[in-house]
Amino acid sequence: MKHTKIVPAWGMILRGHRPFLSIEITRECPLRCPGCYAYEPNHLQDNVPLRQLRDFQGEALIQGVLRVVRRYRPLHLSIVGGEPLVRYRELDVLLPQLDAMNVEVQLVTSAVRPIPRTWGTIPCLHLVVSIDGLQPEHDRRRAPATYERILKNIEGHQLTVHCTITRLMIGRAVYFEQFADFWSKRREARKIWFSLYTPQEDDSSADRLRPEERIQILSELREIRRNFPKVELPDRVLEGFYCPPDSPDQCIFAQTTTCLSADLSTRIGPCQFGGRLVCQECGCVASAAMASTGRYRIAGLLTVSSIFAGSKKLGERLGKIQGAAKATAPISAGDPHG
Repeated sequence: MKHTKIVPAWGMILRGHRPFLSIEITRECPLRCPGCYAYEPNHLQDNVPLRQLRDFQGEALIQGVLRVVRRYRPLHLSIVGGEPLVRYRELDVLLPQLDAMNVEVQLVTSAVRPIPRTWGTIPCLHLVVSIDGLQPEHDRRRAPATYERILKNIEGHQLTVHCTITRLMIGRAVYFEQFADFWSKRREARKIWFSLYTPQEDDSSADRLRPEERIQILSELREIRRNFPKVELPDRVLEGFYCPPDSPDQCIFAQTTTCLSADLSTRIGPCQFGGRLVCQECGCVASAAMASTGRYRIAGLLTVSSIFAGSKKLGERLGKIQGAAKATAPISAGDPHG
């Protein structure tokens, strides 16, 4: 989110609204990536799995997303999936309209198909392409979205490369330095982000990082960012990785983001990952950035997180009061709903 929208975001919180919105725009994806949280059995908790959930296409999807955006009035919208490019025709129509509504849009994709060139002219749009490490590891996990295909499909765009670090990537000298070097040389890559694998309860997969491995990775990344300016990893994000929130209730990102699945109504919780997260091992880059910011003290007194918590409670109370006032207000004779 741009710094110019911080004050409007705070104003929304004070009015009882969440300033961020995330939508799984489709249940469909041609990939079968190991560790993809969206297709975990408990992603939607007591609801059906994502692949069995109803989703929309064509005009129904376009109008459905616009209704959701008008309802929640977000400053920032994340479009995820599934694979959003499955719905590229609908997005061709939606993205300019969202730009006209002054909504910042982050679209997260595997770049499995060409990204329309016209999208590069949409001011509000921020493209993020998910890359699972260097080419051998990535191609095994993400086929058919291989390096070869991605490099063709992102031509002419400026985007952020995002890598989620798993245990399968560690143990090889200078692995992440090689990754940063490769993508830093690509003119399409404007930024490089790193996240750490975030496990669910009872996760015994080969992707899950051990505590000492997290520390070692963060130490490596601290050095790498000095040599590769495109690696966006400020101190506040590193601090957030070292000390993630203990629970969703303490996660500013989770508390300020409404997450909806492909039917545009099912809520995803406790955050965009869904399921039963191990928050103490959270590696979400957005959560890390907000968690660290929350620990800063204003004028040496109150932390940002404590001010946020107070603002959120006040906003919720005001929202309830306003809701009660509307419910008890007399209906005028000219009210068509009376």
